[in-house]
Amino acid sequence: MIIVDAHCDTITQIMENGENLNKNSCHIDIQRQKTLGKCVQFFAAFIDPAYCPAYALKRALQIIDEFYRQVKINKDDILLCCNYNDIMKAVDDNKIAAMLSIEGGEALQGDLGVLRMLYRLGVRSICLTWNYRNEIADGVKDGESGGGLTPFGKKVIKEMNELGMLVDLSHLSEKGFWDVMECTGAPVIVSHSNAKKLCSHQRNLTDEQIEAVKNNGGVIGINLYPDFLKDSKDASIVDIIRHIEYISGLVGPDHIGLGADFDGVESLPEGIVGVQDLGKIINELSKLNYSSQDIEKFAGGNFLRVIKEVL
Repeated sequence: MIIVDAHCDTITQIMENGENLNKNSCHIDIQRQKTLGKCVQFFAAFIDPAYCPAYALKRALQIIDEFYRQVKINKDDILLCCNYNDIMKAVDDNKIAAMLSIEGGEALQGDLGVLRMLYRLGVRSICLTWNYRNEIADGVKDGESGGGLTPFGKKVIKEMNELGMLVDLSHLSEKGFWDVMECTGAPVIVSHSNAKKLCSHQRNLTDEQIEAVKNNGGVIGINLYPDFLKDSKDASIVDIIRHIEYISGLVGPDHIGLGADFDGVESLPEGIVGVQDLGKIINELSKLNYSSQDIEKFAGGNFLRVIKEVL
């Protein structure tokens, strides 16, 4: 079994704390991650609005530089991966397979050339917006305006399809979501979002959106932030399982994964303190009436399928 976590903000955290990816006080470090066995971790370069618009690209490059620095320091335990074959090599060598992503298309600063250069730096996934409007689209907190993809945003989707990059729809406005579904020629991911029917937070997906991800062949990563799991916010592993079961009941087992949002959230559900506890979710699923094949899909197989197809 390979565990894939589609989103974390750990690189930014260790930059701010002056810590090392090998062992630290964050939600993720290499020592704890390796206790899980074979792992793929997406590391996001989050573009905080404080750096936008003037310094968005500079901020992205600073975080990417720290990512490369940490990979070099810990080269015996972690490997930058740009495609499925890289991932297979990493896990065969008992290393964590590290994928590089951008959270916030502000980093492109309205320039497709920047997108192509980020690809050359190893970025393989871009979360098009954070919560607010940028040159690509409206974020979820701008949803009332009814804005979706801009003309530039449509060019970004086409270019990402051509390059072989994962289009990530977490944080995107609902209109933007539907615009991407019309525009993309490849499966998408929603790296860290849950089911709105179970928790009404605006960052979660409606049933219609979940079904659209299925029809597109994409994958949704379950976010562990209590605010996205339960309206009362006192969430536990039970609530994580509820979202997995709900989405599975709606669209089948082929479109669900994990997108924990470790080190990007202020709190975690009861029973989860860090990456070492992802195994608890797998263990709870094994107690239910799921086949080992379906559990492997939830753990990482579904994301691996899309990575293999798109990258």
